[in-house]
Amino acid sequence: MEFIDQHDVPTMACIPTQDHGLGKFESIIAAILIFVQISSPLPLVAWDSMSISPAKAVLYSPDTKVPRTGELALRKAIPANANMKAIQDSLEDISYLLRIPQRKPYGTMEGNVKKALKDYLVTGSQENNQKTVVAIAMDEKESILSSLPSDLKEKGSIIYASLVDGKGGLQALLQCVKDQDPDKVSVGLASSLDLVAELELLQAPGLSFLLPEQYLKYPRLIGRGTIEFAIEKGDGSTFSPEAGGEPRKTAMIQVVVDGYSTPLTSGNFAKLVIDGAYDGAKLNLVNQAILSDNKNIGYSVPLEIKPSGQFEPLYRTTLNVQDGELPVLPLSVYGAVAMAHSETSDEYSSPYQFFFYLYDKRSAGLGGLSFDEGQFSVFGYITAGRETLSQIKTGDIIRSAKLVEGRDRLILPEEN
Repeated sequence: MEFIDQHDVPTMACIPTQDHGLGKFESIIAAILIFVQISSPLPLVAWDSMSISPAKAVLYSPDTKVPRTGELALRKAIPANANMKAIQDSLEDISYLLRIPQRKPYGTMEGNVKKALKDYLVTGSQENNQKTVVAIAMDEKESILSSLPSDLKEKGSIIYASLVDGKGGLQALLQCVKDQDPDKVSVGLASSLDLVAELELLQAPGLSFLLPEQYLKYPRLIGRGTIEFAIEKGDGSTFSPEAGGEPRKTAMIQVVVDGYSTPLTSGNFAKLVIDGAYDGAKLNLVNQAILSDNKNIGYSVPLEIKPSGQFEPLYRTTLNVQDGELPVLPLSVYGAVAMAHSETSDEYSSPYQFFFYLYDKRSAGLGGLSFDEGQFSVFGYITAGRETLSQIKTGDIIRSAKLVEGRDRLILPEEN
C-alpha cells in the first residue's frame, strides 16, 4: 500500500492477583452488573461477577470488540495495572448491557443493590448452578493508592474519594440504576469511567516497555500529549457557528496523542508541532480522510502498531484483522489521527504527512471495521472539535498547531 501522492487517499484500499485493596470498587461494580443483568431476561450460565464479561457473552460480535469513540479508545489504551483494568472493563460491560433493546424490570434488584453497599450479598441458583458472592470493603483507600508514585498520592486520594462517593462516582451510579432511568445510568457511567481513567493515568507515568535500542535515535513521547489545531478556510469563508454563537473564521480542533501505544510516531509528530512544521499547512479532502500536504521533513519512523492484548508495539508490520488481530488504537473511529505511509516503503510512516480519518460505517467491512484497519500508525484522536471535520474542504489551512500539554514527556535524541 504505497502512498501515491498528496492528492490521493493515503493508500485507503476499498474505501468506497487479586488485590484486596480493590474490594470496594469490585464489589460496587459487581452489584451494578448483577442489577443490570438480572433486569435483562438473558441468562449467563456460570457467570462470575468479576471474571467473565456478561457483555461479551450477550453481545459478542466483531462490532463490540473495537472502541467506537476516541475517548473510549484512549481510555482502554492506558497501561494501568491489571486490577484497575478489570474494574474498567466491568464498567465498560455495563454500557454494552444498556444497549439491549428490551424493557428491564429495574425494581427487582433495588433491595439487593442497597444491601450490597452495606455487607455481603450471596445469591445462588440450583437451576443453573450459579453462585455470586459480592463483598464490600469499606476502607481500603491506602491499598488503592499504594500503586501511585509518592508525589501523586495526594491527587490520587482526591480522585479516589470522588470515584467512591462523589457526584459522578460509583455510589451515584448505583442511585441512577435505582432511578430506573437508562439516560441517567449512561451519564453516571461515563462520569465514573472518567474518574477511573484519571486514576489509571496517575498509575502510568511512563512507558510500560523498553524500546528497541535501534529506535532510541528517534524523538519519543512517553505518555500523553495534547495538541490544538487552529483551522481556517482557504477561500476566506467561515465555519458554521457553535450553539448560540457567531460564524467563526477559525475553528479549533483538539487532539490527544498517545505515546503509551505509539511513542515514536507520537514523539515525531509532537516535535514537528513544536518546530512549527504544520503552521500554514494545507489540507486536502480525499474520500474518507482529511490529509495534510507533504514535506520532506521529520523522521522516517517505522510503522508502529500496538496489538490489543500485547505489552508493546509491533514495528514495520501490519495486523491481520481477518485473523483476529486488532490494534489498541483503531482506525475505525471518526476523528482518528494517523500517519500516511512513506512514499518509499509501506514498512515506514511518512515523516510528515498525517490525516484525520472520517470513519463511516456505511463504507466499512465486517463488524463495522475499516478495510484499512491495522494498516496505519494511528497515534491519537480528536477529543474536541469533531464537528469541524465535516466542514473542512480541500484548500483549507492549519493556521497553527501547538503542543499545549505533554512537553515534559517528549524526549528528543541528542544532536550530533
